[in-house]
Formats: sequence, structure tokens, C-alpha cells
Amino acid sequence: MKIMVVGGGGREHAIIKKLKLNPTVEKIFCLPGNGGIAEDAECIAIGSTDIPAIVEFAKNAGIDYAVVAQDDPLILGCVDELNKIGVPCFGPDKKAAIIEGSKVFSKNFMKKYGIPTAEYEVFDDAEKALEYVKSCKIPTVVKADGPALGKGALVCMTREEAVNAVKEIMEEKKFGASGDKIVVEEFMTGPEVSVLSFTDGETVVPMVSSTDHKRAHDGDEGLNTGGMGAVAPSPYYTKEAEKAALETIIYPTVKAMKAEGRPFKGCLYFGLMITPDGPKVVEYNCRFGDPETQVVLPLLESDLLDIMLATTNGNLGDVPIKFSDGGACCVILASDGYPEKYEKGFEITIPEDLKDKVYVAGAKLSDGKLLTNGGRVLGVVGTAESLPEAVKTAYGCAERITFKNAYYRRDIGKKALAALKER
Repeated sequence: MKIMVVGGGGREHAIIKKLKLNPTVEKIFCLPGNGGIAEDAECIAIGSTDIPAIVEFAKNAGIDYAVVAQDDPLILGCVDELNKIGVPCFGPDKKAAIIEGSKVFSKNFMKKYGIPTAEYEVFDDAEKALEYVKSCKIPTVVKADGPALGKGALVCMTREEAVNAVKEIMEEKKFGASGDKIVVEEFMTGPEVSVLSFTDGETVVPMVSSTDHKRAHDGDEGLNTGGMGAVAPSPYYTKEAEKAALETIIYPTVKAMKAEGRPFKGCLYFGLMITPDGPKVVEYNCRFGDPETQVVLPLLESDLLDIMLATTNGNLGDVPIKFSDGGACCVILASDGYPEKYEKGFEITIPEDLKDKVYVAGAKLSDGKLLTNGGRVLGVVGTAESLPEAVKTAYGCAERITFKNAYYRRDIGKKALAALKER
């Protein structure tokens, strides 16, 4: 099979490394890919949102199956356009991808079907939104309606922060047209858990739970990022929390999407908060998370391509899906200064014996050398029979990878390990 993966980060690298294990895979292309992915797939310089060029490439290259891994192309209808030329895909069509594409849609959807989430108000007028946040309960959360690279939800601990958030999103257009509408919602408390799930629109199979670390600095300080690391499984996702999430959120969501005429096929991501009142939805994503994918897929013992094909063909219930009982930890090595200003173009040195543990996110090839080319440069993943051992392994590997201005958090998994001891 000739496979095309749309996207170019650490998540896509993790997906490609798993797909390579299937013996029927003859060739993998990645659009646009990056310098690190180039070791495992042929990278094609086509942007992930250039849908016409992606379709044309698929046609000319004789692609048998496409994995649309990134949010923007899914929301723009990449799957729909590829299906029109007869290329089957892993990923939801445009109608289903709206579950991530619009926060307003997803909040109204949850309200309609009684799916637990934070109380909220929707605004498309900046003045009315400003008036509301001047008197609403604080702390609060202000979210851009559309996609914003995982940075569109601003937690506001003071009234001044809430006012500034509305101005940034709606007036200064920090996230462009994604901020034409906003959701202002209740501030929930509790640990966050990510549950990625395979679904063919009927059957849903949750993967191993994980916990992301969004803030740039140790102790969950600093600005929000695309994710500085993750651990799996999440110790916060107890058997009790899992049962409640399945019964009140995961199964009802897939059933409700079908009822809406938007059956979801692909990976449906549930961003949950384990509140004192039980699990509630923080957000939905219409694809694999990043960096959650980098800890979940290494624990998958079944064949990823077989599972993906089953989600597309509607026979997911016939495919055995097994995950390891062990643990995994991903530490993101970033360019110092991320997520604000940072320098690029520094050579990356990765010992040969670590290459199977590294997923490259922001790097390019130049004269045969791998150079930094982004804020989040790569993820180093440790797997082991237990989560504490996996964390130790990941950091041991991270210390052996070098590039100028490298920065990484030193406490990935620290809170999770503390929670594990308390159980």
C-alpha cells in the first residue's frame, strides 16, 4: 500500500513509525513532513492546508490510503475532497470535524445532549462580551470559537485578565477569524485527562489515557504551549472516573454525532477534567493529540493500520485492539524562548541508539544535517513496565540529545507520580 500522512509534527512522526510496522505498507509520504520525519517517510513540500495540491498529489502518486492527522485540513474538508477522487481516509469528514472546528457548536451540542461540561455563554459582539466579563464569576475561561493551535483557551484568574482576553481575541484578532465568536465558560477544577478514542461512527474504542503538560515552565508556570510533555496512562483516570466518562461522555458523544447526521470516523479526542462532580468535557479534538499521541501509540500492541482501516470501513468491532500495561513518558525538547521568540538553525545531535525513541516536530535537513526549525523541536519518549520507570527513561534519553538553546521542563510526570503514590 502507498500511504499519505497529512501533517508535519511529532504526532505525525509517531503515526508514521507505527504504520511502517505493517508488512503491506510499500511507501509512506508525508505532506509536508519535516527533516526528522524524512528518515521514515518521503516528505513532500505541500502545506497541510493546501487541499487542492494534496488531492492532486494523491491522484498522481496513486495513494491507496490517507491519514489526515492535523486539525486544520480536517476542518477544511480534506477527507471529503480525497474521498471524491476515491482515496479512503482515516479522519472525520468536514461535517464531523466541526466538533473541534467550532467551540460554539461543541458547547451547544453538549448542552443539547446532556453531556457534562462547564456552564457557558456565547458572544459574537465584543462589547457585550466585555460587559459580561466585567460582572461574571471569576476565575473564568475565555475561548476562541475556531482552531488556534491549542492556545485559544485563556484561563483568567482576575477580572482584568478576562477583559484583556476578550480584547485580544475579539478586537485584536490574536487568533484571526477563529475569534469572531467566543465562549466564556465556568472555571472548573480538577486534574485534566486526555482520552483518545478510535471510532467508526458506531463502535468506539478508547485508547490508554494520558495527561498533557501545557505550560512552558516547571510547576505549570509560564505561557500556554502546544504541549511540553505527556505521560500515559494517567493516574487521575481511575476505574471510577473511566466508568463515568464512558457512560456520560464517550459513548453518548459518538451516538449523538450520528443522531446529528455527523457520524464521526477516525480519532475522537476527549479532553476531560476530573471535577469533584465527576468527569466533564473541557474540549473535543477531531484528531490525535500532540504530544499525547507520542505516549499512547508506543503502548499500542495491535497493528495501527489495521485499526485505521477498520474505522474507515465501519468494522472496528471486528478488530482486536490491545495496549501494553506499562507506562510511557514524552519530554518535549524546545527552543529556549518558546512559545514566544526563539532562534532556529542549530544542529541537533541524536545518538543512534535513541532514534527509535525520538519523534521530530520542528527540524529541517540542510547539507545532511538536522537543524532546529521550530519552537517544539522533538519529543523523547521512554516506555517501561511502570510509569515511574518510563519517566526516568525519558529523562535519561533527553540528557543525551544536544542542540544549542535546548530547553525542556524537568517535571514532566511529577504530579502524576505523586498521584500514583496516593492511590
